Amino acid sequence: MSADSETVIIERLDRLPRWPYPSSLLWIIGAGYFFGFFDVVNIGFALPVISKQFHVTSSVAASAISVGLVGYIIGSYLNSTISDLWGRRLSLTLSVALFTLGSVLCTFSPNLVWLDIFRFITGMGIGAEISSVTTYLGELSPAPLRGRYTGWATTFAYTGFSVVPFIALALVPHFAWGWRALLLFGAIGGVTITFLRRKIPESPHWLLSKNRTAEARQIVIQAEQYVQEHYRLPLGPVSSSRPVAPSNEFPTRTLLAPPYLFRLLLFVVIWFVYYIANYAWLTLAPSLFVSRGYSLASTIGYLVVSGIGFFVGAVGSALFGDRFERKWFILVITIVFGLSLSIIELFPSPAVIMILGFIASVTIGLMVPLLYALTAEHFPTSARATGVALTDGLGHIGGALAPVFVLSAVAAGGFTQGFLVMAIACALTALLLPFAINATKRNLETVSENWNE
Repeated sequence: MSADSETVIIERLDRLPRWPYPSSLLWIIGAGYFFGFFDVVNIGFALPVISKQFHVTSSVAASAISVGLVGYIIGSYLNSTISDLWGRRLSLTLSVALFTLGSVLCTFSPNLVWLDIFRFITGMGIGAEISSVTTYLGELSPAPLRGRYTGWATTFAYTGFSVVPFIALALVPHFAWGWRALLLFGAIGGVTITFLRRKIPESPHWLLSKNRTAEARQIVIQAEQYVQEHYRLPLGPVSSSRPVAPSNEFPTRTLLAPPYLFRLLLFVVIWFVYYIANYAWLTLAPSLFVSRGYSLASTIGYLVVSGIGFFVGAVGSALFGDRFERKWFILVITIVFGLSLSIIELFPSPAVIMILGFIASVTIGLMVPLLYALTAEHFPTSARATGVALTDGLGHIGGALAPVFVLSAVAAGGFTQGFLVMAIACALTALLLPFAINATKRNLETVSENWNE
């Protein structure tokens, strides 16, 4: 096997024992994730005031959530196609620019119609960001460390989740313009991050898929030099595995043929049912607890405590994401999430909301980065970003429909029925996960081409 072999290049990357790039790269990627995820949940804390100022019901105001998620789906697919055809770096730059623009425009919405339009733009950027980061980090990381560094990047994302209640508590209940300031905060730093991302390294996997072997080799050489200079560790032996298969085929076409079609459908359904519970908790919890009789200030206060769990869970995913087989770890986490929601449903006291809400938030922080990593591992390099985008994006239809399912259940049977819908969604997710492949610590190309042994 020659030194120029594509297989050797990837195995040289996969053998590295530590993160082989400057820590600033994680900060640049993570900062965009922070503001993107901040924008996912800030609208939920703004809705109770938006509905009053725009003179609409809570159900009508919740259209801003659903429209944003439709934008998420479209933006995720379009940007991932750009990513697979023209590079991960370009897609990462476009995603931040898009959700930053949307956040600024949302701040100046004169009515609900314009807010929905601008949330659509914001959603496009968020969807583009999440699919791009997941694919990029999975390909840039050595195989045994994929879960860890996807988890560390997601720590930034869930820090964004965690700070939303604090900022919302300071602004939304006390100022008529507070919700606008909350939405504007999501745009802070976006311009700087957009320019910084233009200089990040391209994915070696993607370069090889486009026959740009010399560029991929140079990036891996620099990664090896970084490990030797900064960690003083041996690089280890180079083993053999499948090479990255070059492909100029349109990514979606690749995914619609065996064996990837089944994987595509499986993860669309997994994300769909999971996001019903996920987005209902993330975006509707303030409105549900207000409908239960708690004041908006008290509700946000409870969720401030529970929101810390997002950060704790994300750190946990970084520390433990590669220690267990991902699909089984995710299954256990999903069950805990469903049980937490069920207990809140039955005993919705302030203490239960804070404690079990904290546990529910921990499970989200743990599960989402691991499920992103698992999803990406099911698809080939030439269509990986598109595979993540389609499964996660179409899965977000579940998130878009969450207000319909949950609020309809609340209208029909009260507060407890809304949480019952979330718990059922968790149970269905757990039933589907065993059909995924075993992928933890395995070479991406080997995993993507073989079904579960």
